[in-house]
Amino acid sequence: MSVNSEQSVLNRIWHFYIDGFKDLPAWGRNVWIIIIIKLFILFAVIRLFFMPDVLKKNFKTDEQRSRHVLENLTTK
Repeated sequence: MSVNSEQSVLNRIWHFYIDGFKDLPAWGRNVWIIIIIKLFILFAVIRLFFMPDVLKKNFKTDEQRSRHVLENLTTK
């Protein structure tokens, strides 16, 4: 496959999705907006508040962090 044909395939896929979203009714766009907002909340906000960086808090150097991770991956 040449570079031009790969770009053509990607271009066709891109236009397929763009045309699909353009033809959505108003309620369909609202549903996608809700989905995007929910994904943002799940991955950004919840991660920020409920998943602290435990390795940075418990270990001072990258070497200590890597040693800890390696020990836990290989011993369990």
